[in-house]
Amino acid sequence: PGPMENVVRVEPPPRHFNLMRAPNGDYLGALDGRELATFDHVDDKAIWEHATESDAYRHVVTGLTLMAQPTSSAGGCTLHHDGTPVGRDGASSKEAALFTIGHGPAHLASEYLRAFKDNGWVCLPAILDPEIVEALEKVACTGQWSNRKYDRSTSPLNQNAAVAKATAEPVSLWLSRQYLQTHDIRLAHAPGVAVLGKDDGKRDVQGWHSDFPYLWGITGKVGGDRIPTGKEGGLVMGVQRNICISEFTRENGATCFKLGTHTRNVGPPKDWGTGTDYAQPGYRREHGLPYDGPEADLIEAPAGSIILYDARTWHRAGVNRTDERRGAILQAVTPMYIMPFIDTSQPYKDFVTGPLVQELTQREQKDIEGLMVHKIVGPIGQHAIGVDEDLTRMTTPTEP
Repeated sequence: PGPMENVVRVEPPPRHFNLMRAPNGDYLGALDGRELATFDHVDDKAIWEHATESDAYRHVVTGLTLMAQPTSSAGGCTLHHDGTPVGRDGASSKEAALFTIGHGPAHLASEYLRAFKDNGWVCLPAILDPEIVEALEKVACTGQWSNRKYDRSTSPLNQNAAVAKATAEPVSLWLSRQYLQTHDIRLAHAPGVAVLGKDDGKRDVQGWHSDFPYLWGITGKVGGDRIPTGKEGGLVMGVQRNICISEFTRENGATCFKLGTHTRNVGPPKDWGTGTDYAQPGYRREHGLPYDGPEADLIEAPAGSIILYDARTWHRAGVNRTDERRGAILQAVTPMYIMPFIDTSQPYKDFVTGPLVQELTQREQKDIEGLMVHKIVGPIGQHAIGVDEDLTRMTTPTEP
């Protein structure tokens, strides 16, 4: 019999708001109905919508209106407020700066945040620009690129700038910061592409678990209770960020959840089939699939969506029953005070010394550095943290 999960369908939005990027990549916004400024993040104050007039843009919250004049630069335009040119920092200027108007969220950031806090998860449907989604498909070898073989020899960051641009998507970063209650967030591992091929009925599958840093359901593999269960309180230590390269459907292996379990502060039950059990080779052949009944939930979402959820939430990978590969980028986001799961220093160095970094705006470059470089900041200065290979060899147990 087929899966019986409860399907939560997030439909493609009928329209999107816009984001306005300054020459350095910062975001143009308004604090009131009169003054403009640029910001290093996107919340409600940096969201615009195309007005009825073809060259007018209205600030969604305050109603402030700008007139845009296209230029010969690809995607570029100059902006005027009450007939006065808008400068690169948003202030009135004698010379109009070149801004880029691009794809934005379908709803206000505050609406997404309310849903995230209320439910422990939120989906930002089709929030990535379609051009970025197409480039991600090329990396993942999905969609029109399905005839290609996925390149595992190098980090996805070094294959196409779209991976870094998707990682720096500003609304989902702002939501992660708000939910984790700190501006200083990090990626616990470098962005990784997860490609799910057609299930053959025999291959090993993923069991139920919670994500990093909790890892409930798979702590047996990593040596104990990393974050003990049963801890009460409002401190959240992890958000998972799933970027849907492909459309997520029941048929192609959309992630399965037990939504709301982030409030239980316990791991998934053993009779659902935990990650520890299903990590054993051949376990699926003997026991069949993990629990996929009506108490589980499955989120369907359009390509280009970003699904954020509290890392304590029970979940597992779905099962792809189609002939098409399903692609996603998986990212674990934690506060800076949590030790990373996998070192991000070397992937960052490879990226920042390569050619693709030049395709990012200054703002995107700063965001990627902030996400991937773990630092100690104290009285003696600032120091980046990385893996010490010599010390690793010295402290790695040897076989008797």
